Amino acid sequence: MFDILQGFHRIAASVVIAFAAILLTIAPVTAQTPESGTASASPPSLAPMLEQVTPAVVNIAVVSRAPSRDNPLFSDPTFRRYFSLPQQQRRSRMSAGSGVIVDAAKGYVLTNHHVVDGGSEISVTLKDGRELSAKLIGSDKETDIALLQVNAANLTAIQIGDSYALKVGDYVVAIGNPFGLGQTVTSGIVSALGRSGLNIEGYEDFIQTDASINPGNSGGALVTLDGKLVGINTAILSPAGANVGIGFAVPSSMAATVMNQLIAHGKVERGELGIGIQDLTPELAEALGLGDLRGALIANVQSGSPAEQAGLKTGDVVTATDGRPIGGATDLRNRIGLMPAGSKLSLTVKRGDEEKVITATIAMDDRSSAALSGTPLEGAMMRNASGEEAQQAGGYGVVIEKVASGSAAAGAGLQAGDMIVALNRVPVASVTELQRRIAEKPGVLALELVREGARLLLVVR
Repeated sequence: MFDILQGFHRIAASVVIAFAAILLTIAPVTAQTPESGTASASPPSLAPMLEQVTPAVVNIAVVSRAPSRDNPLFSDPTFRRYFSLPQQQRRSRMSAGSGVIVDAAKGYVLTNHHVVDGGSEISVTLKDGRELSAKLIGSDKETDIALLQVNAANLTAIQIGDSYALKVGDYVVAIGNPFGLGQTVTSGIVSALGRSGLNIEGYEDFIQTDASINPGNSGGALVTLDGKLVGINTAILSPAGANVGIGFAVPSSMAATVMNQLIAHGKVERGELGIGIQDLTPELAEALGLGDLRGALIANVQSGSPAEQAGLKTGDVVTATDGRPIGGATDLRNRIGLMPAGSKLSLTVKRGDEEKVITATIAMDDRSSAALSGTPLEGAMMRNASGEEAQQAGGYGVVIEKVASGSAAAGAGLQAGDMIVALNRVPVASVTELQRRIAEKPGVLALELVREGARLLLVVR
């Protein structure tokens, strides 16, 4: 009996030991409750970054005035006189977009030019629901950037990042107000950099992304995963007018440069060096014995220009400005054109087997439209030719942007797109020079024009 009891105790002890071993084995597993597991290993999320950034992205509502579509007879003074018609009414037109607060203390908001263009009233709605009246500080059509200002406390601004540091494949987030739905966040990657030739704006150096951008996103923020602003969303490429994964943003470097000029002058004062440039293609580089060199080739240098004074020469290849590599002619044009007059630009130049660093002083680009009122060319809006236009025409001149219907210029046969290269056989390289020669009041103006690649002579009396 004792042996039986002793055996029973041995079996019981073994069971207790085994049970304890099982408890020790499963204890660590049992201790990891769902609550504690979530706290120690939460899934990756953009929410913390967005909580900091999204208050800086605003919705913009713009009211513009447009005449109502009345019968053309209503605009006839005689018709209105006899029928005692009321004044033609103007109707309101509402549009929506997005914007980004970049300075909380001063209330500066970056957006697109096309969002606020023609607006008579502009209002900004913050994420917290506050609606504020906005003042337009300035706008630049060529880069599609505009700057607004609001007056409010407790604003949140986003930090402007370095768009030059972006690489294809970097993750980015687009924040805006698509279709007027309200603030919306989408994500994607940088699909390409330095996109140009899209004929969307005059100065093109777009960031391309597949983050969903739709109508209403214009003026919104393109940010990196650490919450830095690297672009202002501006356009999409879509046959149907909605997102197909190809969106474009103005780089923050360009937007910041434009913003600083709008703050200082209320407009962008463009710079120039007086050079005609073209891309250094692989074929051209091979023909010139330059190997795999990349940059912008100087095709011509204008006499008396800052470029000539600095020592730049035809055939030089500009490979960098201020230490930043040049991707091509468009890249160099953008950098020069967005620099204010009087500033210094350091150009790294390849000349034959020699590399030089040349510092040039940026001059004022006076290609702004000018009306030659009181002259035989009255009604023609003109500007100085760009370097690319001069290269195509074989010399500098004056480009006619538009001609008013029924004006003296229209009667003389001038057309938009014409480029005046000489007056009475004397070359003219700028609007100022043309004005000066017309002021000498010659009896007949013999204009030498370039029209659609062909040269012709037009006599104006």
